[in-house]
Amino acid sequence: MARLCAVNLQREPPMSDLPQPDASLFGDIAPKFAQLTEEVLFADLWQRPALSPRERSLVTVAALVALYRPQQLPFHLSRALDNGLGCDELAEAITHLAFYAGWPCAASALPLLRAATASAA
Repeated sequence: MARLCAVNLQREPPMSDLPQPDASLFGDIAPKFAQLTEEVLFADLWQRPALSPRERSLVTVAALVALYRPQQLPFHLSRALDNGLGCDELAEAITHLAFYAGWPCAASALPLLRAATASAA
């Protein structure tokens, strides 16, 4: 199913079906960091029931945009789309953040959103 700028109303997929960070990107230099990423961040924190994966994705994307972390955004934008956020919702959140986090942060995030939706199409 193509994930273009339209709200995805499908049921959220289980976390096990979502893309996971590739620990091999840093596991060789920081094995404990890789372990904590897999076992604490994604296997524990992301599984807590107080927020849905969709809500966690929105919070995470907002934090990454606001803190200008473009290296982490492609993975989390893709994950947000997989967690049921639509391109329109993410674009609106990024637009909203432009006034709170700064125009350059938002302007830098939008091409990454375009790439995430294009690669999913």
